Amino acid sequence: MFKIKHVLFVFMMACMVFAGCKSRFEKIRLSNNLTKKYQEAMRLYGKRDYSKALILFEELSQKYRGISGAENLNYHYAYTLYHLKDYTTARYQFKFFADTYPSSQFAEECRYMSAFCYYQDSPNATLDQENTYKAIDALQLFINLYPKSERVAQASKLISDLRGKLEDKAFANAKMYLDMGDYDIRNYKAAVTAFKNAQRDYPDIKYAEEMDFLIIKAQYLYAKNSFESRQEERYTEAIGFYNDFTEAHKNSKYAKDAEDLKKASEQGIESAKKYLAALAEDQAKYKSFLERTKKPDTVLNNTILKKSN
Repeated sequence: MFKIKHVLFVFMMACMVFAGCKSRFEKIRLSNNLTKKYQEAMRLYGKRDYSKALILFEELSQKYRGISGAENLNYHYAYTLYHLKDYTTARYQFKFFADTYPSSQFAEECRYMSAFCYYQDSPNATLDQENTYKAIDALQLFINLYPKSERVAQASKLISDLRGKLEDKAFANAKMYLDMGDYDIRNYKAAVTAFKNAQRDYPDIKYAEEMDFLIIKAQYLYAKNSFESRQEERYTEAIGFYNDFTEAHKNSKYAKDAEDLKKASEQGIESAKKYLAALAEDQAKYKSFLERTKKPDTVLNNTILKKSN
C-alpha cells in the first residue's frame, strides 16, 4: 500500500514540475546522461529543493544499483523522502540502505532514522497505536544492534515518550468504561479490569495513584447499582481496594474521597443486610400465612366424598 501512495506522491511532484515551462531541470531530466542527472539531483538536494530532487533520485535509484555512487545516492534519496515527510517510504529506504550497506559509515545512522520514521508516524493517543508499537520495537532493535552508539540515549528517550503515549491510551480506555457505567453497570466492572490491566502492562504508569482511586470508585458504583443480593460481596471488594490504596499511597490527594467511598460501601453493606433481612422476614410471614390458610387434604377429601354420595 505504501508503494502505491509513494508512486502517487512522485507523480504529483512530477506534475508540478511539468506545469512550468521547459527549464534546465527539464532538459536534464529528459536526457540520458546519468552523470548530469546525479549531479543535478545532488545540487537540488543541497538547495533543499527536495520535490525536484526526488524525481531524479527516483529514476537514478533504479539505474545506479551495484555501481559506483549508488551508496551515496541511496543515502540522499532516503533523506529526500524524509524531508518531504513521506515517512512510510523513507523508513523503508533507510532500512534498505542499512541492510544493503552494513559496513557503510552511514549504516548506523540509517538504521536509527528508519526507527525514527516510525516515531514520526506514531499518531496521537486517541488513535490506533500500531505504529507506536512498531516504533518501540525498531528503536529497541537499534539499541540492541548498537549498544555503544551515541544515539542510544536519544533512542531510549523516544521509547519512553512512546510508552507514555501508550499509557495515555490505556488510561483513557479504562476511564471510558467508567464513564459508560450509567448505560450498563457491567462497564463498571470492565473499568476495574481495564485499570488493573493497564497497571500490569505499565508498572511505572504515571496515572497509578489516580487509577487506584478510580478502581475503588468503579467497584463502589458497580456494587451500588447491583441487586441487593450481590451488594455485600461487591461493596466488600471495594473496601478491599480501599485498603490496598491506603497502603500504596500514604499521603494521596485522593485520600478523603477514597475514605468517603469506603464509608459509603460500609453503609451500603448495612443497608443491603437490612433489606435482605426484611425481605427474608416478609417471605417467612408469607409462607406462614400460606400454611395457615391452606386446607388439610383430609378435609378436602371428605368434602369430595360427601358431594359424591
